[in-house]
Amino acid sequence: MSIQNIRLIGIVLGVAGLLLFAYVAMKLTGEMKWSAFDFTMAGVLLLGTGLACELVLRLVKKLEYRIALLGVVVLGLFLIWAEVGVGLFGTRFAGS
Repeated sequence: MSIQNIRLIGIVLGVAGLLLFAYVAMKLTGEMKWSAFDFTMAGVLLLGTGLACELVLRLVKKLEYRIALLGVVVLGLFLIWAEVGVGLFGTRFAGS
């Protein structure tokens, strides 16, 4: 099995682990009230970010470009998450 396939498995298992952790925390504390749609949105965002990072690692060979592109991908995740979660920019996609 190649390193690239191991990274892909790690990405999928990492996303599943984060979502499982959030679900268990929600059930134990009761502070977080996520619906199935919220978990789906989080999974899509996290998996999409992980796969975009994997694509950058596979296609970009120069280290400086890799770092810059990975930073853009992660920044995009944080901005989308902030907008969907709390309405940072006030678009119609903002949460209530």
